[in-house]
Amino acid sequence: MIVPANPKTIAQAAALIRDGKLVAFPTETVYGLGADATNGEAVAAIFAAKGRPRFNPLIVHFSDTDSAALAARFDERAQRLAKRFWPGALTLVLPRSEDCPVSRLACAGLDTIAVRVPGHETALALLTETGRPLAAPSANISGAVSPTTAAHVETGLGPKIALILDDGPCRIGVESTVLDLSEETPQLLRPGGVTRAEIESVIGKLPSEAPGAESDEAGFGGAAATEKPRSPGLAGRHYAPSVPLRLNAAAGPVRADEALLAFGANPPPGYKTMLNLSAAGDLAEAAANLFAMLRKLDTGGFGSIAVMPIPGNGLGEAINDRLRRAADPALAATAGNRQIESRSSRQAQ
Repeated sequence: MIVPANPKTIAQAAALIRDGKLVAFPTETVYGLGADATNGEAVAAIFAAKGRPRFNPLIVHFSDTDSAALAARFDERAQRLAKRFWPGALTLVLPRSEDCPVSRLACAGLDTIAVRVPGHETALALLTETGRPLAAPSANISGAVSPTTAAHVETGLGPKIALILDDGPCRIGVESTVLDLSEETPQLLRPGGVTRAEIESVIGKLPSEAPGAESDEAGFGGAAATEKPRSPGLAGRHYAPSVPLRLNAAAGPVRADEALLAFGANPPPGYKTMLNLSAAGDLAEAAANLFAMLRKLDTGGFGSIAVMPIPGNGLGEAINDRLRRAADPALAATAGNRQIESRSSRQAQ
């Protein structure tokens, strides 16, 4: 059930969470599927609702840095980053504290924990009203396109959620940046709403990519298939529509069965349907539109979606990360076969 976010409904949502129920709520990045992070059964319900593997850890949200410091050990780098970017779209992977109150299941049994203080008024009000940290991955079926509106959440997970707080579209539109500070060398595991350059302005140069990021057997961040990923959002197949994406479609024409996801003022010719992430070439606008436009084109009956090149600087690094993993080659082949089979079936009827 979708309800507008206000003090009354936030109090209602907090009571449901304290009772072990699931509540979806907005953040500045995407809508999250929240549960009491200290309640193992409630955390297990997140994995069940999303169809998410239990080896994949969850981001745990806190109302402020002091609360997060009860669950994680902050070194000097983490303290500086939290002071600069929290509340905001940065998740830090840190060692669990000895008395960490968060369920081990939320951390997938690891000795690290992914923590964030969201920069959204409703999210912070819910955390304060609940009085507990919230485990909150994106509120969608695991691997699918992330939700940036309450309607997206209801379409994907509605019957599985006790309440959906609606506070309009998400401002940033892509997930938080995930930075691993659990070891001496920091690793940018997932680009997101805080850019690489912004982080480097605080703690210095980051490695150009996470170890193992190019391996066919590894997810982004170097977690091989037999290992637990150190952070959410690192699976090879993620953020994916049901049809394949064709990336870097700079030159035309667009194929007859394709929709075009454009960027900038000069889309290639031949398209029948086009949505433009930002005609002005604004990366912040493109990030905010990315998931909503992918969802819309995914339901249009097209065989695939052609995507124009996106610059890799700033928020473009996060946008391209999501598009690359949404266009996982194995998924594209499978989806393409489904489209061929579907068309063949219709022709035979």
